[in-house]
Amino acid sequence: MINFKIIFKITGILALIEAILLLSCAGISLIYQEEILNDFLKVAIGSAVLGGLLVLMGTRASKKLSKRDGYLVITLAWILFSAIGMLPYLISGYIPRPVDAFFESMSGFTTTGATILNNIESLPHGLLFWRSLTQWVGGFGFIFVVIAILPVFGIGSMQLFATETSVSVSEKLHPRISVTAKRIGYIYLTLTVALALLLLGDMSLFDSVCHSFSTISTGGFSTKQTNIAYFNSPYIEYVISLFMILSGINFTLYFFLTKGKVKKALKDCELKWYMVGIVIVTIIFSFALAATTSLNGEESFRKGLFHVTSILTTTGFTSADYMTWEPFLWTMIAVMMFIGASSGSATGAIKTIRLIILGKMTRNQFRRMIHPNAVLPVKINKIAVSPSLQSSAIVFVIVYITIFAIGWLGMMIMGVGNIESFGTVASSLGNVGPGLGLCGPAYTWSSLPDGGKWLLSLLMLIGRLEIFSVLLLFTPYFWKKR
Repeated sequence: MINFKIIFKITGILALIEAILLLSCAGISLIYQEEILNDFLKVAIGSAVLGGLLVLMGTRASKKLSKRDGYLVITLAWILFSAIGMLPYLISGYIPRPVDAFFESMSGFTTTGATILNNIESLPHGLLFWRSLTQWVGGFGFIFVVIAILPVFGIGSMQLFATETSVSVSEKLHPRISVTAKRIGYIYLTLTVALALLLLGDMSLFDSVCHSFSTISTGGFSTKQTNIAYFNSPYIEYVISLFMILSGINFTLYFFLTKGKVKKALKDCELKWYMVGIVIVTIIFSFALAATTSLNGEESFRKGLFHVTSILTTTGFTSADYMTWEPFLWTMIAVMMFIGASSGSATGAIKTIRLIILGKMTRNQFRRMIHPNAVLPVKINKIAVSPSLQSSAIVFVIVYITIFAIGWLGMMIMGVGNIESFGTVASSLGNVGPGLGLCGPAYTWSSLPDGGKWLLSLLMLIGRLEIFSVLLLFTPYFWKKR
């Protein structure tokens, strides 16, 4: 049976935390003397009152969380944060329609980065900071859930590759969640501060902090309508490219680095294929851009590297309109939207580890055709992957593609073009950001029908929580009393 009292208590605490985050944005508005200060204070007070009521409803709750409670809390956390997070947009009038405000908020907390805003520079500093902060919080929250929370419940088998294949049984991060959370937080904060300091070379302090939030969380929100292209800075593109790559790495590997176990971290199978993929695709992009555009060699490499890392890490930053390139290149971008980076990171999409498992399973299938009786285990980092985890990888990919197909069809039924439907659904489910066609990097998603925005918001949530955590709530079995 679901322990609703503890769920009320946890969601209440989350609402109180969001109230504090809203107050920080009120502080930014105070510094810049903006009228939206009062709106942030109103929403912060409302969030605090709601949080207090929920905590009271959870008084004397049992501290024990079941697997069902865990799934429900994780899903409700993102919905609650997004629902409260839309209020500053709505109350201030900068996004007057609820569907648009919720879409923007969900896009932020799921680190998707798609936007309906057509004049981002017109937003006050407090609201711009809120957009970037929602992504930073969403990115840290997801990493924390994947590495620290799910293992406690013994759920989310594929997410557990962060601790089961990169760390041996005797080298788990830490048995206490509080310690693990602090270590994750230190790494996340260190990367954020480092990038913000480096970006100060060609950005203002405010812009550097906001873009640092969006980069480390692999979110992609910018303070400028034309995104990174606004700055027209090779330095910024190279620095952000580097930190997008770093943010796409399994965060558990950073623990090895902090302990001086560099060789062990570098031998990680997923890290190897993640980096190899970036190198190979960047080379292809660089040569293709040099051959088909007016860009010189350095520009071709820079634009190729930037967009390959941006899409593969599902960050979604853009420094050019890739829809003006040859169809071959934006078709490759469409494919990369499905791949993603490493498990145990803030990135979305299918993830490299699942593709590695499927690749090794396919290889073994061919070998069995020659040697039917051979015992061919699938190994990751010299550890055999259990049949259940292999099945989980297969099922995940099948369900992922099925949801994408349903979403693609749904968008077309609503009157959205074929290419735009493909791009928006792939981008939302993979938490990437920009789409294709008239929903590409040169456009916003404001012209989409309201039904489409609600559907894409749901896909963002499903993709962010690795599909099963959300879909399970729609099954009758989940709600049965047993």
